[in-house]
Amino acid sequence: MQKESSPENLYDRDKAAQKMGIIVERVTPGQAILSMKVLDWMIQAHMICHGGFIFALADTAMAYASNKDETPHLALNANIEFLKPAKLGDHLIATASEGNRTRKTGMYNVTVEIKGGSLIAEFRGRTYGVSYQTKP
Repeated sequence: MQKESSPENLYDRDKAAQKMGIIVERVTPGQAILSMKVLDWMIQAHMICHGGFIFALADTAMAYASNKDETPHLALNANIEFLKPAKLGDHLIATASEGNRTRKTGMYNVTVEIKGGSLIAEFRGRTYGVSYQTKP
């Protein structure tokens, strides 16, 4: 029986990640690697990827890295530093790693890179374990 917070169960319920084309590449306890291709509808007026999509990819990577046990974890806060723009067709890779974990909170660092290229963003977030169940 799969845990409710297993990567497969999370992705089945994560309609936002599915719609954005986010792919779960690998998940291990406290770490996750996700990818996303920049599509034409993600481009903003300056002809680069809208930062909100890059943030969403990093936030989703944090979610997969933090949900490793029976206690669902949700973002408590997060910030991102945009270092370089992503462009149409870029294949983005978000790598999340756990920096610290207590009984109720976690701290995660996420890098977002262009596959085969350069670092474009650094994200840091905290999560909080909640007691409600995510089952319908």
